[in-house]
Amino acid sequence: MADSHGGGETAHTEADGGHGGGQFPPFDSSNFASQLVSLAIAFVALYIIVSRIALPRVGAVIDARQNKIEGDLAEAQKLKDASEAALKAYESDLASARAKAQAIGAETRDKLNAVSEAERKALEDKLATKLADAEKAIAATRATAMSNVRGIAADAAGAIVQRLTGTAPDSKAVARAVNASLKG
Repeated sequence: MADSHGGGETAHTEADGGHGGGQFPPFDSSNFASQLVSLAIAFVALYIIVSRIALPRVGAVIDARQNKIEGDLAEAQKLKDASEAALKAYESDLASARAKAQAIGAETRDKLNAVSEAERKALEDKLATKLADAEKAIAATRATAMSNVRGIAADAAGAIVQRLTGTAPDSKAVARAVNASLKG
């Protein structure tokens, strides 16, 4: 079967746009010089934009960050130095307070020892006075008892002699005999 339109069926892949060749425009050698000029102009424009606007801003941000970091480090060092100074002052105050507490303790102990010693001496003096009074009372009681012993001894000796002999002895003679016996 033959087609009445003249020739057979064939597929056309070529668009009919009025362009003659089929090359990709960037690779077309006739446009190459103008493309290099546009590329150079675009590169210079990009370079100027980046070097005049973007890089100074980025540099300013980097410098600001660096300055902030350095400032923070300086502040941290200053605070560290201040805390170390405060710690040293605290330790110094603590050592001073301990020494003062020990001194107060020693002073209090010495005062209490002195008070205790004074009370002990006062008690010893009081006891010595009571002991002396007691010794005087004992001596007086002994003297009274000894004088009573003489009388009792004389009465007993007289009663014994009367019982043995049946007659009452002379009281003066009995007193002399008792005195002689007590002396030695």
